[in-house]
Amino acid sequence: MQNTFHKTKKYFKITPNLLSYDTVYKSFDWKRADYHLDWFPENKINAAYNAIDRHLNTFRKNKVALYWLGDNDQKQTYTFEDLSNLSNQLANYLKSLGVARGDRVFLFLPRIPYLYISFLGILKIGAVAGTLFSAFQEQALLDRLINSQAKVVITDSTLGTRIKNIKGKLPHLEKIILVDDSTFLQKLSTFSTKTHIAHMDKEDYAFMLYTSGTTGKPKGVVHQHLAILQEHLTAKYVLDLKDEDTYWCTADPGWVTGIAYEILGSWSNGVTAIVYSGRFDPATWYKILQDYKVTIWYTAPTAIRMLMGAGDDLVKKYNLSHLRHLCSVGEPLNPEAIRWGLKVFGLPFHDNWWQTETGAICIANYPCLDIKFGSMGKPVPGVIANIVDDEGNELPVGKEGNLALKKGWPSMMKTIWHRHIKYESYFIKDWYLSGDHAYKDKDGYFWFVGRADDVIKTSGERVGPFEVESALVEHPSVVEAGVIGKPDKLRGEIIKAFIVLKPEYQKKVSLSHLRGGEATETQTTPGVARLPAGRQGRDSPGVKESVKTYSEHLKEELSLYVKKNLAGHAYPREIEFIDRLPKTRSGKIMRRILKAKEMGLPIGDTSTLEEY
Repeated sequence: MQNTFHKTKKYFKITPNLLSYDTVYKSFDWKRADYHLDWFPENKINAAYNAIDRHLNTFRKNKVALYWLGDNDQKQTYTFEDLSNLSNQLANYLKSLGVARGDRVFLFLPRIPYLYISFLGILKIGAVAGTLFSAFQEQALLDRLINSQAKVVITDSTLGTRIKNIKGKLPHLEKIILVDDSTFLQKLSTFSTKTHIAHMDKEDYAFMLYTSGTTGKPKGVVHQHLAILQEHLTAKYVLDLKDEDTYWCTADPGWVTGIAYEILGSWSNGVTAIVYSGRFDPATWYKILQDYKVTIWYTAPTAIRMLMGAGDDLVKKYNLSHLRHLCSVGEPLNPEAIRWGLKVFGLPFHDNWWQTETGAICIANYPCLDIKFGSMGKPVPGVIANIVDDEGNELPVGKEGNLALKKGWPSMMKTIWHRHIKYESYFIKDWYLSGDHAYKDKDGYFWFVGRADDVIKTSGERVGPFEVESALVEHPSVVEAGVIGKPDKLRGEIIKAFIVLKPEYQKKVSLSHLRGGEATETQTTPGVARLPAGRQGRDSPGVKESVKTYSEHLKEELSLYVKKNLAGHAYPREIEFIDRLPKTRSGKIMRRILKAKEMGLPIGDTSTLEEY
């Protein structure tokens, strides 16, 4: 079976931006890369200016920057000048509210144009932009907004209800802006389309995102304005963006990919981008690729696997000949997906690796290099990567250990908001420890092995088990919960919860099993008449009936409870009721033991385990 894709001259439709990886990597120096950006006097910078406004002095002024596609066939088009003018108005409006440098302004919006316009406007005045995934529910929002001390939240009338419900618990929140409110839109139109763009130091904070960990609340990862330098160059070298391209990144700006490669790094290269706000649908996605003649497509392994599941015949109905480069991020890309890309598109997907904390792509497969199926690729120019042990000592080729990066790349996080000790814990010697285990082969390619912690990657999204456990424990039936990621062919991982129930609920669950379904609930399809007692049967015409045990009903209720109270993507798809959770003597849940038992693997060291 093919394990490497060797590229020849016939492969390239267009000469790639990075023609010789080895030559560029060996000679690259970040200090000499500043010319890729535009600078203000005294070595000042602004990431939003570099993404949009600098193009107004070039032929790109009237070039389409954004094709926006809505749920119900809505379509809007924006040039670089349009985005500049609208974000300037938004910046002026925020200044009128008293928003100043360093203030946190959070965005809680679906993928509508004002999400992108607002992000740019916030950066232009030197405030710090925070993005929130639109699936977040009240507890997830409260955790992030109270920690960041956000001064303003920009949302809409639908999502804004969740913010209003918790506003009383947010003493620093002064203003909730609804972008679909006619009063706001009328007020915004009165502001000038010109504004003074703040001249920022390279290390000044630009944006922040909250990422989940295995313990504690989500942590606020903060990035500097200079992050755009690495985002720009990786968009150029890895995504291979050129002026003539039409580019589609399917990520949501609630996550770092949507910021780095749907706003900053991609637009700083002057590319025409597509944003689709609707739900995933294979036929719709293929139609967008066809109708807009997309040339570069950046998506996630979960989406690729879902497209694979839709079958090869569907792809053949669309003309996708304009595609020239495919990339993937979010979780390890399995070889089957690369082979499928070659089969149906005639192109391989190029996997790349990075994290919220790294701010930009750090290891990648490039247009100019052969692909080893399943490999993360090689470090981007300017990034030094290696495998080290827990003391920061470099390990030999082929040896598994901690995937680490040498400190100092431009998009490296500046801090963890109000948690300096946590920030320092990421580093040992001169190395940033990614929390991933990997190894490097003799050719310099890196290979992902697994997470060193318990963070779950489901459908490309990071989910902290602690958050899910906390949501479950809020349910009146639950005493304790332990959550793990369970391998899943479609989603990478699914969330599985192990739950200890309160005695009265445990008794009901036990009865529903012991009595063969005596404690059950019968559900009948809505709109179908029930037959009189004694006349119903499995084969009765017109009746579709399902019987659920109390246990099954409670599992469904718990999953929906988390989905409602935490996030639409962060709910357990599997639940198992158990008597006790394995814990250390200090009370920490040992999730690795739960996972080992689930997977039928050796439990390993149990020296810190309480009697179990």
